[in-house]
Amino acid sequence: MSVKLHPSTVILLVLLFSVLIFFVDELPVAAGLVFLLLVFRAAAKIPFRGGKFIKPLSMLVFFMIVMQTLLGPGENYIVTPLFPPAFPLLGGMGSLKWEGFILGMVIICRLAALMLLLPLLTGTISPHRIALGLTCLGLNYRAAFVITAAFNLIPVFTEDGRTIIDAQKLRGMRTFEEGSVFAKLKAYPGLVVPLVLGAMRKAQAAGTIMDSRAFGVYKTRTWLEKPSMKIHDFLMLAVCFIFAALSVWFNYLLK
Repeated sequence: MSVKLHPSTVILLVLLFSVLIFFVDELPVAAGLVFLLLVFRAAAKIPFRGGKFIKPLSMLVFFMIVMQTLLGPGENYIVTPLFPPAFPLLGGMGSLKWEGFILGMVIICRLAALMLLLPLLTGTISPHRIALGLTCLGLNYRAAFVITAAFNLIPVFTEDGRTIIDAQKLRGMRTFEEGSVFAKLKAYPGLVVPLVLGAMRKAQAAGTIMDSRAFGVYKTRTWLEKPSMKIHDFLMLAVCFIFAALSVWFNYLLK
């Protein structure tokens, strides 16, 4: 996907699906959107990582579904009352609603779609090509640089965080590996403070370098490469816009 498609095409598709994710509110449509993004991710050959996040994500999924089923709106009950009348204090209270369960599943589909969507941009296109795509869409290159600078900082923060944790390990601190959840929360200031200070120093150095090179003096800039959109770009856009229109239509029919 990143090799064949123009950067502007990928950016437009990411924007389209970002809007569509929050527009659809019917479970079959939201599940179809997640499936399509899975197909795109497989086509882009983006590896699925993050095995260490499976447990917290599973807990989040369980929590969202339970809370929406218990507290969400609805008139069709799965279980009512949740507590038998003979139960002390809470007898006859609470209910599990079918509409709340469906809403919880839709929210999970939205979160999954967002997690699948972002790597399609950051994992398939370099920040330089993202800036190129933004300028091809008419955005000022200075604004494009500010946006892509944020993507550049992600790996920098990741590496700095690992360095800080390794330095703390050398001092005998094993909280982030062996500590409890509360111990990790208590230890996070020791990670965040040097990370933020390092980011501020890097930002100041980057500003000095940009000023010394007269960044922003000219209204336009030249690019080493500036590819044009091909027929497959327009076909991909057409297919995705048709899918978005059909999703909106089906979402309306299912209400």
